[in-house]
Amino acid sequence: MRLVNLIINDIRFQFKYGFYFIYALFCILYLFLLFIFPEGWRAKAASIMIYSDPAAIGLFFMGAIVLLEKSQRVLDALAVSPVRFLEYIIAKTISMAFISVIVALALAFAAGLQNIPIVLMATALTSIIFTLLGLLVATKISSLNQYIIATAPVETICLVPPIIFLFAPNAMLRWYPLNGSMALMSNTSQTLLLDMAILFITVVCLFIAAHRSTVKMWKRLGGAKL
Repeated sequence: MRLVNLIINDIRFQFKYGFYFIYALFCILYLFLLFIFPEGWRAKAASIMIYSDPAAIGLFFMGAIVLLEKSQRVLDALAVSPVRFLEYIIAKTISMAFISVIVALALAFAAGLQNIPIVLMATALTSIIFTLLGLLVATKISSLNQYIIATAPVETICLVPPIIFLFAPNAMLRWYPLNGSMALMSNTSQTLLLDMAILFITVVCLFIAAHRSTVKMWKRLGGAKL
């Protein structure tokens, strides 16, 4: 029940600060662009849109979220509450993935993508990966400018290879975890279970790293859990 309340509060927080409004506008813009593109381009265009924006929302906004929580003393309150570090991280990933999946569903239907459940699963996993990466950076910064500078190389590493892989598949590049994500979103995966497994393993590894980083951040607030 505590985890459910955390997720609901995170969704309310995101709604209050306009995340849903922004992505409603983005969704309308993307849908408009999809209908402008020739039909043969729509599937790949939709895959790129889903991957590079709604799926990556956590990386774009996690710095602002954590800084807002710090300025409003939300983290101080959580640090002395029964909330566990893992619950805090799970709430963040689920609430961000919720937005990602909603927008991805609209774009997938509009583009006529096949195997939509697979697309949504890949979107959710990718969103979790990006959110965890954003959280790893956000726990170490003290200003938005620092976050933007720190995430610039992360965005390049995470966004460029999968887009290249979409247009030029390569047997060696397929082992890069996020290339499998793009393959799943674009329905070009030849090894669905393997790509899913690689994404799950990536999520687990990042959860462990994000947990350690969050513990250190909360200790700096004076709220270490014994």
